[in-house]
Amino acid sequence: MTTANPERTPRRFPLPSLSGLRPALAHAVATDVRERPRTWFSTVRAALDRPLTSYYLLLGAAALLLTIGLLMVLSASSVYSYELNDGDSYAVVQRQLQWVLLGLPLAWVASRLPYKAVRALAYPGFSVSLVLLLLTAFMGKEINGNQNWLVIGPLQLQPSEIAKLAMVIWAAHIFAHKERRLGRTNEMVVPVVPGMVLAIGLVVFGRDLGTALVLIALLFGMLWVVGAPLRFFAIIGAFIGTGLTVLVVGDAERLGRMSSFLNPFADLDNAGYQQGHGLFALTSGGILGEGIGASQQKWGALPEAHTDFIFAVLGEELGLAGTLLVVLLFLTIAYAALRVARTTEDPFVRYATFGIVVWLIGQMMINIGMVLSLLPVIGIPLPLISYGGSSLVPTLVALGLLVGFARREPEAARALAQRRRQRSAGLSARR
Repeated sequence: MTTANPERTPRRFPLPSLSGLRPALAHAVATDVRERPRTWFSTVRAALDRPLTSYYLLLGAAALLLTIGLLMVLSASSVYSYELNDGDSYAVVQRQLQWVLLGLPLAWVASRLPYKAVRALAYPGFSVSLVLLLLTAFMGKEINGNQNWLVIGPLQLQPSEIAKLAMVIWAAHIFAHKERRLGRTNEMVVPVVPGMVLAIGLVVFGRDLGTALVLIALLFGMLWVVGAPLRFFAIIGAFIGTGLTVLVVGDAERLGRMSSFLNPFADLDNAGYQQGHGLFALTSGGILGEGIGASQQKWGALPEAHTDFIFAVLGEELGLAGTLLVVLLFLTIAYAALRVARTTEDPFVRYATFGIVVWLIGQMMINIGMVLSLLPVIGIPLPLISYGGSSLVPTLVALGLLVGFARREPEAARALAQRRRQRSAGLSARR
């Protein structure tokens, strides 16, 4: 009689019946399907609730926008630069890169300045900006019909761009100082409204209606965040609207732009030329675009391709995906900044943050609306994307302030301090 080898005898395990397995499997699948959205939502929520989220969102979005801007200036200005700089296609982007190299250290300094130092610059900065605007109104250089450039030796700049940052800091400083008295309308109005209206008037005197609209939006935004009554907006809006209507009707060029922007193809050879070719660029880009450097409209058909209408070239070369990415990055900056404004206990930080968001997002919307023919052509650059140091440097400084506000949040400051201690401990351990 032979016995089976126990090493070769397979072990047999009882299998569950199929009738019992199917309900259990169905229940597990249904439970997984129900809980999967909650898992994704909780993961995103946990990431957003981290102490350094606002800090990294501001840094990342600003860095990506600046990188995209340099690439688009390189591409959009290549033909223009070749024609005006004796065959040098890189002259314009090299100047833009110089402005970046100037603006980044200033942004870093702005992110490290104590709040008292920033607020100490409020009145001097606003006073200097008013003097520059006054000099520009009477002694400025006229370009493309707008007397908004001031020449100081070899330097040519737009004081209205500097005034945007100065107005935000000045108004935020005053409102923070009056925090407990802002329940009275006269405390909201004086001296912020007269001062900002004076600055807007000087900009309008130089025929720069585009910048004036941004400053008006900034004024309205600052008044809204401090709780100004609705009737006050109606009064100021009626006054400003009447003034703008008089200025537009009294100028044939402005009137032509206002009447042609809804249908630029009706007068494509004249008033609608720029917006019409901007729409040609956007529509030819499709979903993914023609590729970096492949724009056709930048070959002389589209005026200001590397400045005010760079968004059209971006849409042609990067397509709908690229334009949506740029808009999403601006909205990311706004989201992160408003998180800081909502959680801070410092009124100056709250008002300054909101003012910077209104400035950047308002200017972005006006520029894109202009390119999409939703607004008339009013000469507004796209922040961080368009060519120009006068716009780029103040914008970088403003973003530096936002980054500084974000890194000084109590939880963020503790997280950064703990990270520095861990790095120091790691270096000590290696020794």
